[in-house]
Amino acid sequence: MLRVSGEQDVAVVLSGGGMSAMMLELGFLRRLRESVLWPRVAVVFGTSAGALGGCMAVLDRLDDLDEFLLELQPNDAFRANQLWRLPLLGTHDYVLPQTIADRLGDPRAIAEELAEAAVELVVVVTDLTSEDAEPGTRLFERAYSSKETEPGVMAEAVLASAAVSALVLPMMVGDRIATDGGWVRNFPLGYAYERPEVEQIVAFRYEPRFPTMGAGALGRAAARLRRVSRLPPARALVAELEEAVERGERGQPTHIVDIFSRLSRVAIIRNTVLEEMVADFRERSLAELRALERDVRALVAHDPAVATAVEDRFRSARFPYGHDRLIPRITVTAGAGVDTPDPGFRNPKPWTAEVKARLRDEAYALTDAALREHGFS
Repeated sequence: MLRVSGEQDVAVVLSGGGMSAMMLELGFLRRLRESVLWPRVAVVFGTSAGALGGCMAVLDRLDDLDEFLLELQPNDAFRANQLWRLPLLGTHDYVLPQTIADRLGDPRAIAEELAEAAVELVVVVTDLTSEDAEPGTRLFERAYSSKETEPGVMAEAVLASAAVSALVLPMMVGDRIATDGGWVRNFPLGYAYERPEVEQIVAFRYEPRFPTMGAGALGRAAARLRRVSRLPPARALVAELEEAVERGERGQPTHIVDIFSRLSRVAIIRNTVLEEMVADFRERSLAELRALERDVRALVAHDPAVATAVEDRFRSARFPYGHDRLIPRITVTAGAGVDTPDPGFRNPKPWTAEVKARLRDEAYALTDAALREHGFS
C-alpha cells in the first residue's frame, strides 16, 4: 500500500479517457511516486480510467498495473457482441471485470484492501437511477469513497465508472444504476477543493483527439447494393447511402450514430474543461477578495470603530466556494495523438506494447518537468 509519513495534505486527481488515459496516467503516477509529494497523498479522486489507475495507486501496485496494461488487448476489456444482439445487450460485452479478476485479483478483495489503506480513493459514476427527486437536487452523479463504502459496492463503483456507456450497458452499484462517470464528472477536480485537509493538488487531465467515424462502410455497402438497384427498395437505400457518403465528405455527421458519437464527445470534453475553468474562477475570486480585504482595511485603519465593523463583516461573509483558502495546483495535461490505443466499434486494431509504453514514458517526462517547475523533486 501507499506508505505515508508526516502530514497527509495532497490530493491526486485523475481524469477519464480510455486506454490512452490509462497509459498516460500510469506514467504520471510513476513519476509522482518518486517525488516528495507521494508520502503526503491523502486522497485520490478518479473517474473511469482514473478510477482504475487510482485504485492501483492507493494500493501501490503500479508495477502490477504496468504489466497488466502492457498485456491488455481490446477484447480483454470490451468484446464486440454479435450484431443480432446489439439492441438488447449493447454493442459490446464488458469483459474487463473478469480480466481484472483473472490477472490482478478479485475486485472485492481489492476493495477490501482499499478500505484498509492509509490513503482514500474516491470514484465518480453517472447515476441513471430512475427516481423522484426534489427539484434541483438531482445531479446524476455519485461519488463513492473507499473509507465509507462497503467493499462489494466499492468494487462495483470502480468498474461502473470505467464502463464506457457508448459500448456497454450500465451496471448496478448497490441499489443504483450507474455507468461511465465521464458523462458528468470526467475530471473530478472540484471534489479536491472541498476537502479541508488538502493543501496541494496534483492532477492529470487527458486531452482526447477523436477521429470522425467516416462513411467508408456506407460507401462499400452502397457499391454492393448498386448491383440490385433496379429494385425500388434497393434503389432508395442506395440513394440514402450515397447521400450519407456525401455528408461525410463535407465533414458532416453521416448518420444518427455519428451524431450521438459527436454529442457524447462534446459533453465529456466540455465538462472536463469546465471543471478546471471553475477552479480557476474560484481561485481568482479568492485572490481578488483577499486584495479587496487588504485595501479596505488600509482605508479604514484610522477609525478603530469602522475598522472593527469592517473586520467583523469580512469574517462573517460566506461564499459558495467550499473553501476559504487558495490551494496550489499542478495539472499535467497530455493527449495520445493519432496513434491511440482505444477500442474501435468493431474489429479494433491490436494495442501494441510499443505505443502504450511510449504514452507512459511521455507522461512520465511531462510530470517530471511539471514537478521540477514547481520546486518538487
